[in-house]
Amino acid sequence: MKKTAWFWIIGVSLVILLACGGFIGLGLWAANTFGDDGTMGIGFGDAIALIRVEGVIVPGEAPPPNLFSANAGEAYSQTIIDQLERANENDNVKAVVLFVDSPGGSVFASDEIYLQIAKMEKPIITSMGSLAASGGYYVSAPTDEIWASPHTFTCSIGVIMQMVNVEEFAKEYGITAVVIKSGQFKDIGNPFREVNEADRAILQSLVDEAYDGFVNIVAEGRDMTVEEVREIADGRICSGKQAQELQLVDNLGYLPDVIERAAELGDIEGEPRVIEYSYDGSFFESLASTLYRPSPIEELREVLHFNAGSPLMYLYIGQ
Repeated sequence: MKKTAWFWIIGVSLVILLACGGFIGLGLWAANTFGDDGTMGIGFGDAIALIRVEGVIVPGEAPPPNLFSANAGEAYSQTIIDQLERANENDNVKAVVLFVDSPGGSVFASDEIYLQIAKMEKPIITSMGSLAASGGYYVSAPTDEIWASPHTFTCSIGVIMQMVNVEEFAKEYGITAVVIKSGQFKDIGNPFREVNEADRAILQSLVDEAYDGFVNIVAEGRDMTVEEVREIADGRICSGKQAQELQLVDNLGYLPDVIERAAELGDIEGEPRVIEYSYDGSFFESLASTLYRPSPIEELREVLHFNAGSPLMYLYIGQ
């Protein structure tokens, strides 16, 4: 086959690929822009807003949606905050359902979401999925009511900080880490040396401080005393049924039950309209995200960046 023919084939293939990507990006953009409660939304009438906290809770904003990935496994705090703000400002929304299916995650990100929930001016109810533990419970605590399945895994009220120590491994393979620091504790958590008692005291104080905050949030949200919460805030996991017995859950039921209850609180007659928010990426953001594929090195860098610094976590790790 002549080179000219090959060039034509390659050129036509690229045009088709770009056209497909363009249509996909345009579809995603149109769905976000013209969909219910978008900038130019056409929905009308009283509604319930459904906001999802699904996956590990992490800081920041979700990347634009694309055909090849759905950000599965992560609940981005800023995205959830933006959705809560939109629900609060939408006159058609009479109540909010927060669907939580999460093992928790970052202390920082969980608290960001909590602070926005505390600002809500409309009734807001939590519907727990299969797992709403630790940070998943933290963001649920300030809502007006908490509903769980009898089989939901929840509770796990506590804080965890994990670090890896490879000192013995390094010695075995002749690896030496050279550390030059400005102060005694500058390399606290260094994986190439053992955590000493002084290090442990500092780290424990951080964990204790975050734990006290968690206990206070639960006590306030559940109308319990701090002492009552501390008795059960030992990190234990419990079922939805057990959580109800411990006064950590109000009712047992599933998402349709919670939507019906939210409609009652919002004084909506009949079957409520449900608005579910999504990321409002521009057309070009959606298109670029659809066509872009990160390299394995970039994906590894993101993982290492998230785990850098041994952050405090409201996280159930028993999955």
